[in-house]
Amino acid sequence: MGIFERYLSVWVALCIVAGVAIGQLIPMVPEVLGGMTVAQVNLPVAVLIWAMIFPMMLQIDFASILGVRRQPKGLTVTLVTNWLIKPFTMFFFAWLFLQVLFAPLIEAGLAREYVAGAILLGAAPCTAMVFVWSHLTRGDPAYTLVQVAVNDLIMLFAFAPIVALLLGVSDIFVPWDTLLLSVVLYIVIPLVAGYLTRITLIRKKGAVWFDTVFLRRLGPFTILGLLATLVLLFSFQGEVILNNPLHIALIAVPLIIQTFFVFAVAYGWAYAWRIPHEVAAPAGLIGASNFFELAVAAAIVLFGVTSGAALATVVGVLVEVPVMLALVRFANSSRDKFALRAAGAGGA
Repeated sequence: MGIFERYLSVWVALCIVAGVAIGQLIPMVPEVLGGMTVAQVNLPVAVLIWAMIFPMMLQIDFASILGVRRQPKGLTVTLVTNWLIKPFTMFFFAWLFLQVLFAPLIEAGLAREYVAGAILLGAAPCTAMVFVWSHLTRGDPAYTLVQVAVNDLIMLFAFAPIVALLLGVSDIFVPWDTLLLSVVLYIVIPLVAGYLTRITLIRKKGAVWFDTVFLRRLGPFTILGLLATLVLLFSFQGEVILNNPLHIALIAVPLIIQTFFVFAVAYGWAYAWRIPHEVAAPAGLIGASNFFELAVAAAIVLFGVTSGAALATVVGVLVEVPVMLALVRFANSSRDKFALRAAGAGGA
């Protein structure tokens, strides 16, 4: 592990502080960069996320994608967890804490909005950041790509009905342009660019140089992109965070519990099913993390930029990275035990 990976939690904390400080001390920065949006997708953030996942796309050998069909268990775990479990447990935990246990601390109408924001997070599995989590756990990049792509395909059809069901409304509006643009920006473009770069460099320099020199030099850009993204995101949200410290802490409780719970379900199921770690870790991490860009956009469209729902989705961004790093650490620490059990099945 390099210095960035070894002390990633420290860098993340410093980036959060730096982002909030920039938003307060140099408000022109988030104002200008925050205005660069298309279909509720912030383009500077999209570029940084693209920089994060491009190195992972370079590692994908397209021939290996065909091998996914020989390991259907990993996809089964991902899809069942994300679509039959996660949205409903998110609703349950959010309702239990925000409308029942924390009822004396939160006005009833605001609590309902917070629950709505949590539902929007729970109905949207991660699209972009999961490539970073997969990379940090040495996940299979080709399999991770297929897992994300299948989830995104399902999300095109399932997001609106699930949100409508859990919110109890029938006229739910889905920002389809946000959803489709995000898929193009975070999957299609970096995937095509990675494929073209890979085949071009291998033809010119050879596979050994590509694997041992080029990929190694490019590796730090993933972590640098993650840290720069955090600074930018928290420069946008600094004012909200500073103005709502108690409610942010209260909202964070069910979101954190949900994240650990969903990961435990998927990762534990994969362990019991003897799925290889390089498939199991991304399967658990996809469900644990959220497509926060879509959730934030939908919350703003449905409830307004100053609503409790929008605040809840912002808290999702706040808690996700530190919690996901903890899960990455756990996944890495359990790799050896996981491998011993998985070896008994001769593959997934």
